[in-house]
Amino acid sequence: MTLSVNTNQPALIALQNLNKTNDEMEGVQSRINTGLAISSAKDNAAIWSIAQDQRADRAALNAVKMSLDRATSITDVALAAGESVSDLLTQMREKVVAAKDTSLSTSSRTALNADFQGLLKNLTQVVNSATFDGANIINGSGSVTFNMTFLADADAATVITLKLQNLSLSSTINSLVATDAINTQTLAASVLARLDATMTRVNQAVGSIGSQAKQIEAHNTFISKLNDVLETGVGNLVDADMAKESARLQALQVKQQLGAQALSIANQAPQIILSLFNGGG
Repeated sequence: MTLSVNTNQPALIALQNLNKTNDEMEGVQSRINTGLAISSAKDNAAIWSIAQDQRADRAALNAVKMSLDRATSITDVALAAGESVSDLLTQMREKVVAAKDTSLSTSSRTALNADFQGLLKNLTQVVNSATFDGANIINGSGSVTFNMTFLADADAATVITLKLQNLSLSSTINSLVATDAINTQTLAASVLARLDATMTRVNQAVGSIGSQAKQIEAHNTFISKLNDVLETGVGNLVDADMAKESARLQALQVKQQLGAQALSIANQAPQIILSLFNGGG
């Protein structure tokens, strides 16, 4: 090796190695601080791109879950109201059957009719109150042919359809009308026939809502699991192994100290030239 005051090759090599160690330490510290082995496209463009796509899908699935949560709330309210309607119809039937008794006095029949009329009004109140976030699927306020749809996947390519059921008076399901009365045996017999048919259709409609609610719940559970799987998948791609990074940091710290010492020693090499000239004097 040539001794020169102009070029100190050992110092250059030591400096290069020290800079390399510093760069590696910066990378390790970044991974420790962020918890990510790949935090930007420059770390690994291909994997970063894949991870970004999966993050986009996760974000979209959050929107799907919000849509399904809303659907769940709407069906829960509708089910509660539908079951109440079914209970009210059962109470009405009790009044109607009682009104068919030929031995009833006029006052008793009038009292039964008043109770029946009150139940009719209560039914209407229940149906109209079954609203969540402005949506009511049992009062006929929406288009039955259109129904309601909710997001089912991250691309919004598929939907879950919630069929509307009109349980209001004077509908195809509920053939009772607001003016129905049971203050005579003949009227009671007429109402009973329509009431029995209505109870059958209402129970079928409520059962249909229950089946749809179960489908929505099952799909919502699947979306939650899928979201968790995607999160784990992204983590597998980009998360840093903190145990390895800790061990690597310890090694680089020692390597950095040794590199600094090596550079210091290399920088002292030109001093040898002075001793050569001093010896010649």
